[in-house]
Amino acid sequence: MELDAEDNKLVVLARATRTRTGAREGAALRDLDGRTYAAATVDLPHLQVSAIGVAVAMAVASGARGAEAVVLLGEAEPADPDLAALRDFGGPDLPVYHGSPSGRILDSRHT
Repeated sequence: MELDAEDNKLVVLARATRTRTGAREGAALRDLDGRTYAAATVDLPHLQVSAIGVAVAMAVASGARGAEAVVLLGEAEPADPDLAALRDFGGPDLPVYHGSPSGRILDSRHT
């Protein structure tokens, strides 16, 4: 699947964050102002948050008012709670790209 240059930047950010942290997942989100948020899965004994959950939380905490696109890289497809959070934040037509850990996009959907 070919992505445009802006969405491909999200793939690069998600892959780099996942690789740097050694996390199960990497995600990147672009907000409505074009700012990007790169995140990785948090898996601590007392705190577990998906990479998408971290990216949404970062965007909300930064004052973003919505999202344009999201990339998730990892073995598993986006979980239903993550898709629900993306729908809450980005609306019903937000593109969500899922790719392998190496960054090859496997499929896409909309919230």
